[in-house]
Amino acid sequence: MQYSDKIQLLQSEGAFEVLARVKKLEATGKKIIHLQIGEPDFDTPPNICDAAIAGIKAGKTHYSASAGVMEARQAAAEYINKTRNISVTAENVVILPGAKTGIFGGLLATINAGDEVIIPNPGYPTYESIIRYLGARPVHMSLYEENDFRFKAEELKKLVTPKTKMIVINSPQNPTGGVLTAEDLETIYQLAKDNDHWILSDEIYSRILYDTEFVSVASIPGALERTILCEGMSKTYAMTGWRLGYVVVPTKLADYLFKLAINNYSSTNTFIQDALIEALTGPQNAIDEMVKEFTKRRKVIVEGLNDIEGISCLYPKGAFYAFANIKDTGLTSEQFAELMLEKAGVACLAGTAFGASGEGYARFSYANSVENIQLALSQMKSTLASVKASY
Repeated sequence: MQYSDKIQLLQSEGAFEVLARVKKLEATGKKIIHLQIGEPDFDTPPNICDAAIAGIKAGKTHYSASAGVMEARQAAAEYINKTRNISVTAENVVILPGAKTGIFGGLLATINAGDEVIIPNPGYPTYESIIRYLGARPVHMSLYEENDFRFKAEELKKLVTPKTKMIVINSPQNPTGGVLTAEDLETIYQLAKDNDHWILSDEIYSRILYDTEFVSVASIPGALERTILCEGMSKTYAMTGWRLGYVVVPTKLADYLFKLAINNYSSTNTFIQDALIEALTGPQNAIDEMVKEFTKRRKVIVEGLNDIEGISCLYPKGAFYAFANIKDTGLTSEQFAELMLEKAGVACLAGTAFGASGEGYARFSYANSVENIQLALSQMKSTLASVKASY
């Protein structure tokens, strides 16, 4: 059978590949500590679940409007206005089956074959996968450990060419936990404004921060007219399996995303939009408790990684990932991740799962208990010590 040339351009995602492999190992009886998947290990707050159940009981089990239920769009608009200090309306919001749909749709509606799109490296692999699928060229914006995993402004400016169509940013960032400063965002906006670029701002980790304040590029006056702001419920409200997100975009682009919805998934699940409304307008204490716990785990994992010979790790400023420098172990990122899985019983991701700039690093998700993190650190430390002793 014949398949399209384009479909072969799509890449997989390391976290899900490793998860599938871990499941096979666990099926044989092997004990694995999961530090690879980017999923909060908390239950969705009960009030959000109750809202969805009430929606089902009220008969909200049929099609909704393709851009989303108006009440949900309004709730998202008010939430964005409050958290980003901007002014948008429901007409700027499209409710989606997952924030990833917003990334895909936003790129599909704005990028042509032959365009260039600047993306962070290391960075979330879906960006590059979709860009290549569209026949465009991803251009890597390196993030530097010595710069708290932020880009260097002069380097970024040199990446811009007449073919550049968009700059993608992700702050707080996966996989590094880096957070862009207001100055960084101003640099991005001025480049986009001066060269008529789009900005895709992936803000899925906006509420998971440590010792810093969240700033959105959309907060800069004038930026919203060229920004695709992607948000979702997965990380902040522990709703990964709900597949529920939204974008905030200029109204013309919202119309195009509406058409994409009609031709792709028709509409987002109706009753879970009641859950979105409850999440964004109801009590927020569950988020505070989750971030408090992540703060505790962050300290444990970073201190523990820095206590292992050959590994060093910065404190992430956001998200729930420790991006550790493993260069002094003498192993490549792939070798390190393989050793940890097979010998230490710890699943992590090679830094190269996020691009070439990830070589020499490994990503650890601390969306696991303190006890499991401590056990993982102990097993990693003894494994690396035994490997070194065998040389």
